Amino acid sequence: MGSLVLGLGGTVDYEVRWEAATLDALAREFAIRRGELTTSAPITDERSLVVTILAFVAAGGGGERFVTSSEILERFADRFEKAVTLGGTGVRAGLALDQLGIPSVQHLVSIDDNVRRLLPSSIRYVCSATEDSLDPHLIVQYPAGARVQLVDAEVIAPAPNRLIFANDAPNREMALAADLGRELADADVFLVSGFNTMQDASLLSSRLDPLLAAMRWLPDDALVYYEDAGFYRREFSETIRARLLPRIDVYGMNEDELQEYLGRPVNLLDVADVSAALRDIHRLIPAPALAVHTRYWALAVGPEAHRHEAALESAVRMAATRFRLGDRFTPADLDETGALPRHAGGARVVASLPEFTGVAAFDIDVASPTTIGLGDTFVGGFVAACASREEAVA
Repeated sequence: MGSLVLGLGGTVDYEVRWEAATLDALAREFAIRRGELTTSAPITDERSLVVTILAFVAAGGGGERFVTSSEILERFADRFEKAVTLGGTGVRAGLALDQLGIPSVQHLVSIDDNVRRLLPSSIRYVCSATEDSLDPHLIVQYPAGARVQLVDAEVIAPAPNRLIFANDAPNREMALAADLGRELADADVFLVSGFNTMQDASLLSSRLDPLLAAMRWLPDDALVYYEDAGFYRREFSETIRARLLPRIDVYGMNEDELQEYLGRPVNLLDVADVSAALRDIHRLIPAPALAVHTRYWALAVGPEAHRHEAALESAVRMAATRFRLGDRFTPADLDETGALPRHAGGARVVASLPEFTGVAAFDIDVASPTTIGLGDTFVGGFVAACASREEAVA
């Protein structure tokens, strides 16, 4: 079996514990009204950060947004209990793989003592940074039914979700390690993610050239998985697709990204709406396999989608296990998740769309679900199935 190389950037996360009373107090302090709530305005101070958080909560949505200063995030995080953890799609996928005893290689763009302390021994890394730095990402996880009182209304979350806020210079610059190509020479899987935080068009173009050069080291049968994310500048995703799509085998995204690309809401439990959405997104992004993962189902479209049904099942099962148990789980926990009932609406959508490859999500009701990193854990589960397949072939 070859290596699993996961990149391109990791983060140090401040995961704050949701406290409605603190949000109530902030809404009163900043005199926030319902009509002000928006997810698209610049976040330039703590008030605009709270406005954005409450707009997402009101919609039950998730996303990632740029903040003009890390001090804003530090000030907000200090109002709550918080845990310091590691994030980034590649890192969280690698942490999920570690729970199954599967090693990986991370490509990092920043490093500090938090990263050295929290990375498990099964994860080896290469890093482009020349010195230590810390630019924390604020992670806000809110539960379904969360209530926050505004000046003139009450916000009630219709569903649980997570939000990410950051001002992270190393991830904006996304410098590549000189030895990435050598790491890819014996890779079975290469995960590409993280370009969503970049904001300079010329710098993005300059990073894609060495990335493609490094990817030429990949074995012919290596699988390249690209995971989408909430782009700070959405037009950058077009640049990335134009350059990388010919080399991508599986292109993944979540329900928020699907709807953002399409510019319309999608009823995830309506068969006709889901079918139209998948066809439309695949016309926009004609990957060999385009996988959309949601709270109800995971479906793949494309000429190679049928090859990945087992990987989709592994991905959904691992994400569901993290949802109910958090960071720590075992292979036995995955088996227990597999015995749980599927979401009835999700199962109906999957069964009604045999032209796509998919699996239904699990119907899980727990008092304190983990919504942070579910998409990253989904990717880890997908990669785990690829690793198992390679071992079986060997």
